[in-house]
Amino acid sequence: MPKARSLLAAGLACLAAFAVATPAWASTPVDRKLSYTCPFPLIGLQKLDVEIKASFDVPSAPGGTFTTSDLAVSVTVPDKSTRGLALVGAASIEGTASAGVTLANGSLTLPLSLPMAVAKTAVPPSGAFTTPATGSVPPVQLPNAGKTTLTIGDFSTRLTPKKADGSFTGLGSFTSDCTLDPGQDPVLLSFDLGGTQSSVTYDVTGSTTVRALGVAPPVTGSVTVGRELTPSFDPARTEFKVFGFVPGTADLRFTPDGPQAVEPDGGGFVAHAKLALAVPQATLFGLPVADATCRASAPIPVDLRTGSGFTAATGGPVSGTYTIPPLTGCGTFTAYLSSLFQGEGNAFALTLAARRG
Repeated sequence: MPKARSLLAAGLACLAAFAVATPAWASTPVDRKLSYTCPFPLIGLQKLDVEIKASFDVPSAPGGTFTTSDLAVSVTVPDKSTRGLALVGAASIEGTASAGVTLANGSLTLPLSLPMAVAKTAVPPSGAFTTPATGSVPPVQLPNAGKTTLTIGDFSTRLTPKKADGSFTGLGSFTSDCTLDPGQDPVLLSFDLGGTQSSVTYDVTGSTTVRALGVAPPVTGSVTVGRELTPSFDPARTEFKVFGFVPGTADLRFTPDGPQAVEPDGGGFVAHAKLALAVPQATLFGLPVADATCRASAPIPVDLRTGSGFTAATGGPVSGTYTIPPLTGCGTFTAYLSSLFQGEGNAFALTLAARRG
């Protein structure tokens, strides 16, 4: 019904709500409700509640592609409309909908038509009921830097109520145009393409496995994710045993070393981090065996990738594997300490939690 198109509009509107609050690399799930007024045969104007669910991706630079996915819209038809349909013997309703939106990207103004299918839905004798609609939004390349907006336009639905035997009611197929109720902004999405990218800061908890030592010391601190990753990990201390019985301890400090690029990856990101590892203190049998300058001899590259359930707005799991190169600057025991630490198969298993306020 007019709802379907309303739904579509709403779905896009939801997207807009998050566009200015999350990084451009984020794919954000949206669930929002809006109200529309639509004309119905016999009963006149009716207000419909529309729920829109969708995800969207906004490019971080000119030439990128704006995409909308998982668009699902549901419209709640009020009791008065239900009784009007029942009055003409309607047992079900189905149809199509189209929504017009205008995408403005710098000097480019692009009108878009967004088709949707209104699923066949049973009409009860009375009471409200919900009609689902689905559709796809074509990807659009945004060539220009500068302010970019997506604005809702006119909506039209072509609906067909049918009797229980599949025949048409006296209404036949009818067209209905819906309008957004006052107080709801028609600009669904607005962002500055190629401008300063917003960032999100997350608190970090988790661990890092040092395979050669057979330990997994805790990792805490924070990371800020925008165009680049800005990690700030707290120092960590771990206990270990050499040969299974010689007790030892080591302090580990991971700090950024070089570019920390971030790129989109589905609903999350991949951060191509480079970390310096310092081991400023190590002991065996309680005796110090490392100089304060003890460190990995080269930056440690690690791709930190978000996992299932991650969202930019809340956070989620992040993991990555890395190789520790030989140590240097550790003093007399450099070669021995290096043999304890260096090697492949080390891993970060972290959880990010978005900071509020």
